Amino acid sequence: MMLLRGRKIFSYTTIRHHSTSAAKILNKIPYKYRARAIKQAQEALTDYLHSVRTIPYTFAENISKYSVVSLSSVMAKVQFTTSDFSKSLHRFLRYHPVNEFELFFESIGIDVDEIDGVLPVRKFFLSDEISVFNAACVLYCLGVPWNKIGMMYKQEKTIFGKDPCELKEIWSNFISYGFTSSSLIGICLVFPNLLNGDEALFNGLKRVIIDVDLISDVDGNVDSWIDMCRKIRLFYDLDCRKLDVFKMIGGSKNILVEYSEDFLAEKIDYFCGFDVTKEEVVSLLFSDLEILKYDLKSPAFCVVGLLKCLGMNEKEFSSLTEKYPYVFGRNRLANLPYVMRALNLNQWFFNKLKTGGHRLLKSYQCVNSEEDSDKDYAESLVRVKSSRMSIHTLSKLDFLHGIGYGENVLTMKVLKHVHGTSSQLKDRFDCLNHNGISISKLCKMISLAPKILNQQPEILEKKLRFLCKDIGSSLDYLDVFPAYLCFDLEKRIKPRYKFHMWLLETGLCEREYSLASIVATSEIMFMARIHRINPAAPKKYLESFLNQNYDPFQET
Repeated sequence: MMLLRGRKIFSYTTIRHHSTSAAKILNKIPYKYRARAIKQAQEALTDYLHSVRTIPYTFAENISKYSVVSLSSVMAKVQFTTSDFSKSLHRFLRYHPVNEFELFFESIGIDVDEIDGVLPVRKFFLSDEISVFNAACVLYCLGVPWNKIGMMYKQEKTIFGKDPCELKEIWSNFISYGFTSSSLIGICLVFPNLLNGDEALFNGLKRVIIDVDLISDVDGNVDSWIDMCRKIRLFYDLDCRKLDVFKMIGGSKNILVEYSEDFLAEKIDYFCGFDVTKEEVVSLLFSDLEILKYDLKSPAFCVVGLLKCLGMNEKEFSSLTEKYPYVFGRNRLANLPYVMRALNLNQWFFNKLKTGGHRLLKSYQCVNSEEDSDKDYAESLVRVKSSRMSIHTLSKLDFLHGIGYGENVLTMKVLKHVHGTSSQLKDRFDCLNHNGISISKLCKMISLAPKILNQQPEILEKKLRFLCKDIGSSLDYLDVFPAYLCFDLEKRIKPRYKFHMWLLETGLCEREYSLASIVATSEIMFMARIHRINPAAPKKYLESFLNQNYDPFQET
């Protein structure tokens, strides 16, 4: 039965590779002959590996069946003729040995684009590093589909250095605990480190699969068990060391049975978006499984109403509206995590969710059409929708709502000044966030200087690096001078700052100006200022410091 399933997988793989990578390599073979040519090449390779390289026939056949792209590279070296292509292939293989590792690694399921990263150095034949091949053969004999063995190799290469007898013994020991063959295959494909003796992992999986009888809820095939174990791994990878995740899963196994991996991953990502600990996310999800049924995408909510429902007092509310006016208005629940991060309330809000407030996500939505409605925003939205580039502009607007901006006129003002696609804006936003600027501060910076988001990520990183390392300032300085990121680094920020430092070091200027004063001052006013410091200063600045290759600190 396993072999039949393997042949079905091969059929799909052949078609996929044949229609993409292999097709590009085999462009010299007429399309109508390609399928037959590939079949002839597979037969020739099987014969070569078995007869010449003395690889057992079953494994030689598996390698040839599942390595279509690598095999196509071999085929491309042989001149195609309809009459004797098969003979030419046999002759070529006997006198031009192929890199068996390329064929082998592709056949066990490693993508051709990743093969270079796993190839052994200066080794050509499988016999040069036989332990890897032997381990694959043992796993196949234990029931692991040949073209899925690569899943294990990419995660845990050390398994492939084990003695075959040791692998068989470990496998038999696991079976003795009550695991079925298909369940154990699925487990080891997703958790290959289990074969290295991870006792804590084994006990956890045993609790979930054997002790609570998850086996009776899963179809007895390998693919179903791979899917089930991938769902278990979603929670395991959260690395919640303070929690017994396996115990929680075992007590609520329906979470694995009823929901797909994509669905669970989506929910986990949503609540992780609040930027809280992973333990808190897992605890919330398992505290009330009803939360998984909530629609957290499309329902609308208004920030004012939701905060009031959660018990925020008027004083706190007034302070927030004054500090973050661009966040208020309506938004979608899909954007709620970033709305709360933009308000710097993500931890406060998540604490409310943990104590029962999560039910508001189901019951609360913007029912009253007048509640928190911004007429100026609505009028601007009508103009955007009727504009020539409405799709592009609406996509940028969705990005702004996604990072916490509400449906208000301030959002529309920011929208006018940001340029690029929504994906480009997101890359720039993420760049700043990943470099240490919190969402709350970042949204405030953008509201004050929207053109920040018009800079490419690599340019933004250079400016941040210069601010922190060369100038010695902290990212907090951007709270008062976010426009720093809008100025040209090489033509304005660097030359002006270095010239100012030179003036201080030479004693020509006794007053140390702020970075904002140095950079944001217009060219005319900047030149007038340094002229007042010293009449010869403008000439020195223009001749020396505007030269990008000039370093004033190297002057004697």
